[in-house]
Amino acid sequence: MTGERLQKVLARSGHYGSRREIERQISAGLILVNGKPAQLGDRVTHNDVILVKGQPVKPAPRMEGPCRVLLYHKPEGEICSRADPKGRPTIFQRLPPLKQGRWVAVGRLDINTSGLILLTTDGDLAHRLMHPSYEIEREYAVRVHGPVNNDVIGKLKQGVQLEDGIARFESIREGGGNRTNHWYQVVIMEGKQREVRRLWESQGVEVSRLIRVRFGAIQLPRGLHRGRWLELPDTDIETLRRQVYP
Repeated sequence: MTGERLQKVLARSGHYGSRREIERQISAGLILVNGKPAQLGDRVTHNDVILVKGQPVKPAPRMEGPCRVLLYHKPEGEICSRADPKGRPTIFQRLPPLKQGRWVAVGRLDINTSGLILLTTDGDLAHRLMHPSYEIEREYAVRVHGPVNNDVIGKLKQGVQLEDGIARFESIREGGGNRTNHWYQVVIMEGKQREVRRLWESQGVEVSRLIRVRFGAIQLPRGLHRGRWLELPDTDIETLRRQVYP
């Protein structure tokens, strides 16, 4: 039988969930292949027409060779989409080209946030690293403008109701500064959109700079300039995999 298993093809793209989640979507009748509900165990090729929740899918090419992971030091002013109608620069314009497959970003950083972002050729690994159930720590250096007292710190650590649910910082450490601008090191476990900024803003505190300095066990190297990338060695990739493949 030719082709690959449907859930493997979709998981590789990094957009439709893990293989197990895709299997649940298949069982729920949310995925069609050539106009018919997909079945567990279906195999597909590039000639098949796949729809997920009514939307056509362009499967990512089959990954050849070992998994690769890049660490990119994103500067402010770049977006994490592959293309932008407004013509803004994207992180993908600076990455090394691939002969096969494509780079999948592990989450996003907004245009005004700089720092560490990981990209991989393994879509399933990317999805797992992003999924909140694995509780991967994200650490940020944040410079804020406005009064911050113990009551504010307590609320941010206890939890704040945002429009998309309760969010909180796992830890907050002072990082120095002056009365008007102060640095903190904060850790979150999820990657909700603009979560760090919205948490501070909920307390009337303005974020003037935001830098992601760590994702899980991977630190932003001090010597890696903004706009540059480095490829993680196999030992670091294995560390990431152990966090999400128990």
